Amino acid sequence: MVRMKRKAFAVGLVATTLAVVAVVPSCYTRFETSRQNFQQYFRDLDPTGNSLNPVERIVFSLVLANSDTPAGQK
Repeated sequence: MVRMKRKAFAVGLVATTLAVVAVVPSCYTRFETSRQNFQQYFRDLDPTGNSLNPVERIVFSLVLANSDTPAGQK
């Protein structure tokens, strides 16, 4: 009985997630853009010759990825 409830919950959760993603595709696009920006800034803050530790690189990358700076200006 409990197993059926878990399975029904999982199926319902997947169906709800797919419905939301289908209705609001801009959220996924926004997330993907932010992920790509973060990845690019994280690579740009390469530690070679830099005094930044990994935590600082992550924080700076998050701040830069969430800023309103145009994509061409870094």
